[in-house]
Amino acid sequence: MSDAVIVGWGRCAVAPVGGALSRLQAHEIGAPVLQGILRRFAIAPDAVDAVIAGNAMGAGGNPARMLALAAGFADRIAALSVDSQCCAGLDAITLANGMLAAGNADVVVAGGVEAWSRAPIRQHRPLDPGQPALPYDNPAFAPDPARDPDMLMAAARYALAAGITRERQDAWAVESHARAVAARAHLHDEIIAIGAAIEDSYPRALDQRHLARMPIAAMSDDGNVDAATRQRHAVSRIAISPSADGAAFVVIATHEAARRLNLPPHFAWRTGVSVGAQPETPMLAAIDAAQAALARTACRIDDMWGVELHDAFAAQAIAFCEQLKLSPAQLNRHGGGLGRGHPIGASGAISLARLLADMHRAAPEDALGLSAIAAAGGLGAAAIVQRC
Repeated sequence: MSDAVIVGWGRCAVAPVGGALSRLQAHEIGAPVLQGILRRFAIAPDAVDAVIAGNAMGAGGNPARMLALAAGFADRIAALSVDSQCCAGLDAITLANGMLAAGNADVVVAGGVEAWSRAPIRQHRPLDPGQPALPYDNPAFAPDPARDPDMLMAAARYALAAGITRERQDAWAVESHARAVAARAHLHDEIIAIGAAIEDSYPRALDQRHLARMPIAAMSDDGNVDAATRQRHAVSRIAISPSADGAAFVVIATHEAARRLNLPPHFAWRTGVSVGAQPETPMLAAIDAAQAALARTACRIDDMWGVELHDAFAAQAIAFCEQLKLSPAQLNRHGGGLGRGHPIGASGAISLARLLADMHRAAPEDALGLSAIAAAGGLGAAAIVQRC
């Protein structure tokens, strides 16, 4: 069992690309969140030894260093940026635990931040003089193109293979939005306002009229299946977590440092795992990660008081519940990524911050919680925490 404890956490509101956070760079989104967490939990900035930040869309540089300096930390603060795409925010927190265990730090701020609205325009440099640069939206995530499907197509192929209909996916998305809308009143204790961004702006009440207007975003290309069947299992726009901006961080410390600094240990860090899985079905890697975390702690899914999955697709959440034998009512109590948005490098940290807030509000002492996420290329990350 890890020696680390969580002494603070928080996130900003998640805003769709082009929304309330769209004019801010990553460090301009993340710095107010870090400062707000330190104020909320009475943590002195000079107690922090390092900042680890997940970021996927920044295209280089060191967003963690920009963030640490923008937040007002001392120049001596170490800063490490992590890019494992969607897993980056949760991987950053697991890496922070490793830094503590190695004796390289006593207190670390870790999480993720994404300014997707301000992401650089991507181009491949031409191979020969006179050739134009080649623009692209997504980098390769596997060296073999046959193993690197478009994420939307991978979800559509899986939905067809698993028999998950569009109707079922859309119904899941409607429920995710409904939970997120219902939870708005009590999310203010976890959300740190940035200007006018005081609550998640994407969730809304959906009815059949909304669903009927939603276009198909992807349909399986399996030529052995008739078009009507493929359409019946297609992925609609509402069943996808939308592109977004946002940030979330936790403050993680050794037991000794928390005692010395008089910081209440709200949660024990039980384990964090990062795993690889099949690139062809990247969204299923969250299942592998969750199973690995449960095995490492000798826990069962039924032992978890709360479970948070960043569901990039409704089909992913359905598969997660089915394969882990988890009741849908136990997953994402207050809506997941479908009803919130997907700020890539921050999404895993946001799911964990959501879990911590829910458990701090309502879970009994010693209760366990699980957070999980998957990423392009077949990567998964998961963490288990325990309320102190």
